[in-house]
Amino acid sequence: MTDPQEQQSKVVATGDGSHTIYSSQFDQHYHNPNGAVAESKHVFFEQSRLLDDIRNSNPITILEVGFGTGLNLLLLMDYVLDMDSNSTINFYSIEGFPISSQTSENLNYFQHLSHSNLANHLPAIFDNLSDGMNKFQLNSQVTLHLFNGMFESFNPDDLRADYIFHDAFSPDVNPELWTADTFKKLADFSTKDALLTTYCAASKAQGAMAWAGWKVAKTQGALGKREMIIASLSEEPLADFNRINEEHYAHRYEERDFD
Repeated sequence: MTDPQEQQSKVVATGDGSHTIYSSQFDQHYHNPNGAVAESKHVFFEQSRLLDDIRNSNPITILEVGFGTGLNLLLLMDYVLDMDSNSTINFYSIEGFPISSQTSENLNYFQHLSHSNLANHLPAIFDNLSDGMNKFQLNSQVTLHLFNGMFESFNPDDLRADYIFHDAFSPDVNPELWTADTFKKLADFSTKDALLTTYCAASKAQGAMAWAGWKVAKTQGALGKREMIIASLSEEPLADFNRINEEHYAHRYEERDFD
């Protein structure tokens, strides 16, 4: 009998040759069809200071909303090895609907990594998931804390993220992960200078972040998308970006102008 999750997932080649998955459950691809790897690198690594922290071997804590195919984790580990970094990294991620180990084996990420063997981690991760928090010591530097469950049940002790990868399905199909309450909870898990990046640039998402206390800016989007969001709880990390008027957006969100 076919696994119900397998019926919902289809591996698809994107414009840069790397794979993504189409989810019939959400009627969306996990990544930009113009390039899965290219989008992830642009949004989650190149637009923030994360690569500098890796290069300087700083300790890093990341919180990802939407583990998906595990691509962001693989790219992170690839950058660490490329830069011969000594960073110790705690990578927290949340996934409510994990793909199967078999699906992960069909992904071609090994072709897009400098260290192709890193892709071997994915089947083992998906094959050994239990409900709730799972811990995987991937190497001497990178620890994966993968929560198999819904965001509202995620409540780890003492998490203070330096970076947040907000990589959920779009607000149109996954609205519960783009609310002000969601961004308030993410703020509670963050350091004061944490940087949040997401591929999305929807005005309602900007309003939700502003209402939750985030400083919000827009920067160049990936692969044909005009803009994306970068946010922080402090103004200083956003000094080089085009800030929005948070008070105005928060007021509009509260008045439900974006509905």
